[in-house]
Amino acid sequence: MTGTGPTTGAAGSGSCAAVGPWLLGVRHHGPGSARAVLAALAAARPAAVLIEGPPEGDALLPLAADPQMRPPVALLAHAVDDPGRASFWPMAAFSPEWVAIRWALAHDVPVRFIDLPAAHSLALKEPAPGPGSDGAPGERAEDEVTPVVDPIRVLAETAGHDDPERWWEDVVEHRAPGGGVPPDGGTPTGRTQGDALAPFAALAEAMTALREAYGDGGQPRDAVREAYMRIQLRTARKEFGDDVAVVCGAWHVPALAARTTLAADRALLKGLPKVKAGLTWVPWTHRRLARHSGYGAGIDSPGWYGHLFDVADRPIERWMTKVAGLLRDEDRSVSTAHVIEAVRLAETLAALRGRPLAGLGETTDAVRAVMCEGSDVPLALVRDRLIVGETLGEVPDAAPAVPLQRDLTRSQRTLRLRPEASERELDLDLRKETDAARSRLLHRLCLLDVGWGDPVAGRGGTGTFRESWRLSWEPELHVRVAEAGVWGTTVLTAATAKAESGAVAATALADVTALAERCLLAGLPDALPVVMKALADRAALDADVGHLADALPALARSLRYGDVRSTDTAALAKVAAGLAERICVGLPPACTGLDADGAEALRRQVEAVHGAIGLLLAGAAPAEGLRERWDAVLHRLAVRDTVAGIIRGRATRLLLDEGRLAEDEAARLMGLALSPGTPPADAAAWIEGFVGGASGGGMLLVHDERLLGLVDAWLTGVPAEMFTDVLPLLRRTFSAYEPGVRRSLGELVRRGPAPEGARRGDAGRVPGGFGPGLDRARADAVEPVLRLLLGRRPEPVETAG
Repeated sequence: MTGTGPTTGAAGSGSCAAVGPWLLGVRHHGPGSARAVLAALAAARPAAVLIEGPPEGDALLPLAADPQMRPPVALLAHAVDDPGRASFWPMAAFSPEWVAIRWALAHDVPVRFIDLPAAHSLALKEPAPGPGSDGAPGERAEDEVTPVVDPIRVLAETAGHDDPERWWEDVVEHRAPGGGVPPDGGTPTGRTQGDALAPFAALAEAMTALREAYGDGGQPRDAVREAYMRIQLRTARKEFGDDVAVVCGAWHVPALAARTTLAADRALLKGLPKVKAGLTWVPWTHRRLARHSGYGAGIDSPGWYGHLFDVADRPIERWMTKVAGLLRDEDRSVSTAHVIEAVRLAETLAALRGRPLAGLGETTDAVRAVMCEGSDVPLALVRDRLIVGETLGEVPDAAPAVPLQRDLTRSQRTLRLRPEASERELDLDLRKETDAARSRLLHRLCLLDVGWGDPVAGRGGTGTFRESWRLSWEPELHVRVAEAGVWGTTVLTAATAKAESGAVAATALADVTALAERCLLAGLPDALPVVMKALADRAALDADVGHLADALPALARSLRYGDVRSTDTAALAKVAAGLAERICVGLPPACTGLDADGAEALRRQVEAVHGAIGLLLAGAAPAEGLRERWDAVLHRLAVRDTVAGIIRGRATRLLLDEGRLAEDEAARLMGLALSPGTPPADAAAWIEGFVGGASGGGMLLVHDERLLGLVDAWLTGVPAEMFTDVLPLLRRTFSAYEPGVRRSLGELVRRGPAPEGARRGDAGRVPGGFGPGLDRARADAVEPVLRLLLGRRPEPVETAG
């Protein structure tokens, strides 16, 4: 056999013949192309439809007619032995390929994929980029990337237009086929077959000229793909005759129409690498279609394209109505008059700009001017919700899936935790069984690197029984699930196996303690023995105080989470107590001889250890004498001159906050640290440690003018030549305060020190610092209000006699 020999829509035919094969060149994900394909298929009535896509997906094509299938969806192909090597073929409701598949299934016409098999394309490509990573830009996720020579740009420039997207919209996407196509896909009324096929003949002629000028457009791999497609077209013509329609990228039409020998095409395919590939349908999102990198399709406005494809008439009026509804839902005042005026303005702008129909640019400008009062803030909401859209597709249960994916789907349904493309926050109360199960599922998925949700700081409280998550389902997570399938067939068994493997492979103590915390959060009791053994082994061998300090907070948190989840944490508590004891012994020597960065890092560790010890002491069985030993460590750090200033200041502050240091003693230590003999840089570091970082540092100075006076006197005594050196430290310290705190400090400094003997309650006097003891009269005045707030009855007042 010598060639394919298409006669309709082929390059150089000059007209549309009544016989095929028909080469329907399209732009992927274009509503105008999709309408034109539907009209051409209805007019030509082919005996078979061939689609650009991986042939391994032929068995999945009948699922496109399933009532549960709702685009956008994508064909997912991955290497069975390396699930991370994957490709997607996304399709939206307005994609020409999807329209052709649905038409063929509705009319019992055989439909097949004819592109290079995924077994070869996966072997030829590098591992696919993960979520959020940057891949090659393009409209298709597999090998169909935008050529180095952009054909749409070249055609637009030839036509005298500087904006290729705008030109393509005017010529193709906004073009409504005259006469229309009936909803049942029957013969279009008022149109001949030649009318329906004419656009494809014109586009094929233009692409032929481009291919003659630019060759493969900088994509040499296209020659291999096109050779395979020509072979598949020959096979289909043998089986069905010439009445075959091919839906493919317009760039490939000239190559499919070329007359080549079968031997030449097979020679191009000889020796291609191959892997075992698995394919299935997965849900896709409009937001992912809008991305130009990774697995995106490079469509800036999928929501707008979907609207153009769905509406039968008055697209601008219906679009403005959608926008008005969205803005009203956001409590913005938008009336019917606004809609009418926006439509008129969009049409006027289109006429002024010489466009056949108002496009997205005109409608956006009209919405900004009329409905958003010139502001881009509400317009950003319109773009996010409507122009791009939040649509998440659905696939039927019959679609193939790895066992882990099926178990995850069952868990999502059982827990009523539906995947959604839009980002949302989920607040969980772990005292409720369903919420606790949701928490365990999300933590297990995090351990498996399936990033469906990220934990965030809760708004409802600080108790351990509350959790908040930010959820967003991305299509690439299906690849992550397939990759995680090597660990097990269910989420529980897979997370357990991965945790055990991670514990054995971990080399750092902090990694093992973090893993222990994650196991408790995820509810993995079978993994805990392995993790605890690894933890005990690493803790016994690690003598670095920094490593021990990094490990203890995670253990302390684990004990809290274990309590709220009713988990046995006795072994964990024993290891945590041992770590705390070793930190108490090794911390003071580790705090000497540090540079600025090392001192800051150790200051953060001291704070974290202090909080962790507080959690350990609040546990059911606190270690005996741990509080006294830790207080002694802080005292040594606070008074030892060889310790870095920022650490001495923080130790003093921690003791003061815990009531373990008298206020007069704290003032004395500050006076020593800010004495004239102390280098200004060291004094500034001490101030940062004492009143910086931790919450309430500014309020401490507001309420204790003795300390504020010491800081003020030191600061005014800093020599001018040294002031520039300490300014960054001071600015970092005081800029973290709330505006109200900074204002109060400024007022106090402006007033000057309090007069000698001034009392806090004296009328007309300047407020002083903390008094030497408890003012019972003032406390008694507050007590009735507290009892009222707490719902307590007032105590009866005893009367004399």
